[in-house]
Amino acid sequence: MSQMIIIDRDGVINQDSEGYIKSADEWIPIPGSLEAICRLKKAGYLVTIASNQSGLARGLYDEETLQQIHDKMDRMLAARGASIDGIFYCPHSPRANCVCRKPKPGLLIQIARQFDIDLSVTSFVGDSISDIQAAQMVNALPILVRTGNGEYVMQNYPEAIDVPVFDNLAHFVRDTLKKNASE
Repeated sequence: MSQMIIIDRDGVINQDSEGYIKSADEWIPIPGSLEAICRLKKAGYLVTIASNQSGLARGLYDEETLQQIHDKMDRMLAARGASIDGIFYCPHSPRANCVCRKPKPGLLIQIARQFDIDLSVTSFVGDSISDIQAAQMVNALPILVRTGNGEYVMQNYPEAIDVPVFDNLAHFVRDTLKKNASE
């Protein structure tokens, strides 16, 4: 069984925006995030994305635009010699009461089934309380980064105190690979 890291997109891999990321031009990687994904891939990890994309349901962008955003990310990763193994997203609005919108764990369950992974040994790196809650609901390992909404979560959600916190995705990856090398 392969090791996997699941990563939220907005606020972890790329800069987030209160007005949503609505075009490929607005998709700007957080410094070090793409290199961190490359390091995971070179170490043999599977890397997937689990992301709420309610901007689709809100009519702020369409599936084609979302694909253009992901294509830009893929090109930037390919230029560094890496790729994402799967991108999973919830297109629904918060009112839809679907099973895939985080904090519900539907996306994580879908990833686990598709890749035959054990979520109890899988880290889910996010910047929001819904990421932490989704990971906890399926006994995955929640990781909070301070980028995106991470600082807000730390200040406003006491339950996030017991979750490992890293400055950014690059710091999480550095520590994870260092820990694995010493085991």
